[in-house]
Amino acid sequence: MKPASILQSVKRSPYLEVLWVSTKLGLTSFGGPIAHLGYFHHEYIQKRKWMDEKSYADLVALCQFLPGPASSQVGIGIGTIRAGLLGGALAWLGFTLPSILILLFFALLMQTMDISSAGWIHGLKIVAVAIVAQAVLSMGKKLAATKSTASIAFVAASITLLWQEVYSQLLIIFLAGLIGMFAFKTVSQQENNSLIEIRVPRSAAILCLILYVLLLVVLPTISSLGHSQSLALFDSFYRVGSLVFGGGHVILPLLEREVVPPGWISKEVFLAGYGAAQAVPGPLFTFATYLGAMFLGFKGAVVSTLAIFLPAYLLIVGALPFWKSLRANLKVQGALIAINAAVVGILLAALYNPLWTTAIVHSTDFALALLLFGLLVVWKLPPWIIVLLGAAAGEVLTYLG
Repeated sequence: MKPASILQSVKRSPYLEVLWVSTKLGLTSFGGPIAHLGYFHHEYIQKRKWMDEKSYADLVALCQFLPGPASSQVGIGIGTIRAGLLGGALAWLGFTLPSILILLFFALLMQTMDISSAGWIHGLKIVAVAIVAQAVLSMGKKLAATKSTASIAFVAASITLLWQEVYSQLLIIFLAGLIGMFAFKTVSQQENNSLIEIRVPRSAAILCLILYVLLLVVLPTISSLGHSQSLALFDSFYRVGSLVFGGGHVILPLLEREVVPPGWISKEVFLAGYGAAQAVPGPLFTFATYLGAMFLGFKGAVVSTLAIFLPAYLLIVGALPFWKSLRANLKVQGALIAINAAVVGILLAALYNPLWTTAIVHSTDFALALLLFGLLVVWKLPPWIIVLLGAAAGEVLTYLG
C-alpha cells in the first residue's frame, strides 16, 4: 500500500488519526509542559482545527487546575473530545510511548555498567540542579509572586526540609489548599461560557472519579497487607500521580521520597535518570518508567508507568463534564492559588536536598551548574542540549580532578 493510501486510511478512522498525530507529537515535542502546549496548539488547533481557540484555552485551564501532568491531560482531553474514551487513551499512548521506550532503554543500559565513578553521571546530577533551579525561578515568578503566596512557598520549603516523612509533602499541599480556600477570597470570576463539546457521559465521568478516589484510599491498605513489590510500586506511583500539582519537575521530590528511602534505588541512580529524562521528548512523568525498570526490570517499567499516568486519565475524563461549574467556585480557585505556591516551596526544598547536597561537592561543580543555569535562563538553550553539555563536562571534570 502506498504512503498516500495509508494516510487516507488513517484519516478515515478517528482512532487511527488520533494515534498517528499524537505519536508524531510524542517524537518531536521537546522542552517540557509549556512547550508541549505550544506543539499541541499548532498541530491540533491551527493545523487540524479539531477545536476552536476558546475551547482549547478552556481545556488547558482545566488541566492546569487538576493534579497530574498537565500536557498529557490536555492531549488526553483532545483525544477524548475527538474520538471518545478510546480516543483519549490512544492520544496518551501515542504522545507517551516514544519517551517510555527511550527511558526504558536507558535503564537497561544503566544496569549493565558501573556508574559509581562515572563522570557523565555526575554531570547529569549537576544538570538536574540547573534545570530545577530554572523551574523554581520560573514557577516562583508565576505562582509565588505576592507576599502571601511567597510566604506560603517559604514555609512549605522549610517544613519540607525539617520534616522529611513520606506523607509530609502531601499534608503540606492539603493544608495549603485549606488555607487558600479562606485566605484568597478576591479571585475574579472567570468567563464561564465553555465551547467544549463533551463526549463523555456523566455516568462514565462519575465512575472514573469514584475509581480514582477508591484506588487512592484502598491501595495503601492492600499494599501493606501483602508482600508484592509490584503492588507496592503501583501504590507509590499511583499516589504520586494522584496528588502532584504542577506536573513536570514537581514529581522530583515526591518520587524521591517514594523510591530512595525504602532502598528501591540509590540516590545516584535516581538523579542520573532525572537528568537523562530532560533530553527526551514527551512528558517528564515517563521518568517513572526509568525508575520502575531500575527496580523491577521490564515489569516494573510497565507497572510504574501505568500507575503514574492512570490518575491523569481518570481525572480528566471525570472532570470534563463538570468543569464549567467547578471553575466558577471561588473557594476552589483560592485553594489552587495556595496549593501552587506550596508546590513551589516543595520544589525549592528539593533543589537543596537531594539535588544540591548530592551534586555540588566542589567549587568546580558549582561553576558548572552556574554555567548551565545561565545557558538555560539567559541564552534559552533547550534542555536536551544542556543535558549533553552537562554529561560531557562531567567527564572532563573527572579527568581534570
